[in-house]
Amino acid sequence: MKKLAICLALLLTACAGNDVQHYAHVQPKLAVDEFFSGTTDAWGMFQKRGGEVVKRFHVEIEGSKVGDALQLDERFKYDDGSTQRRVWRLEPQAGGLWRGTAGDVKGEAHGEVAGNAFRWQYTLLLPVDGTTYEMHFDDWMFLIDGCTMMNRASMRKFGIELGQVTLMFRKRSCSP
Repeated sequence: MKKLAICLALLLTACAGNDVQHYAHVQPKLAVDEFFSGTTDAWGMFQKRGGEVVKRFHVEIEGSKVGDALQLDERFKYDDGSTQRRVWRLEPQAGGLWRGTAGDVKGEAHGEVAGNAFRWQYTLLLPVDGTTYEMHFDDWMFLIDGCTMMNRASMRKFGIELGQVTLMFRKRSCSP
């Protein structure tokens, strides 16, 4: 019975997660549409749950306003030579909330920005060896300065973390 109580407490703690409002007063403040306006480069990697890096990639992102929405045209180039394209349509909502859609995302993505942080959650339809898997992503993006943002995403299926994606974004308009 004691072991069951300990396991239940650990499970509830793991599900509690972080609240983006914790970062509400952290500077610099992130304006999602301003940061992604124009061309942004990102470099990233996917790591299995044990830490092994299994894929590295570069993403070129073209951000533009389409009405009230922000369109992000992402072009991925992976270290194995493969490529991928994802076009997001992000719409700002009241109170720092965002919602978005993309062709390989199931339903709507939902996000919230506060201070320098942006939490973005969605279910990606991930094709692997002829089968498509529904993978839940929980992205945490943190603005470092006006030119740089870091992103760490947890990738889960059935509530079990299968790996993490780490990205570094850099606005192309910033000097090196």
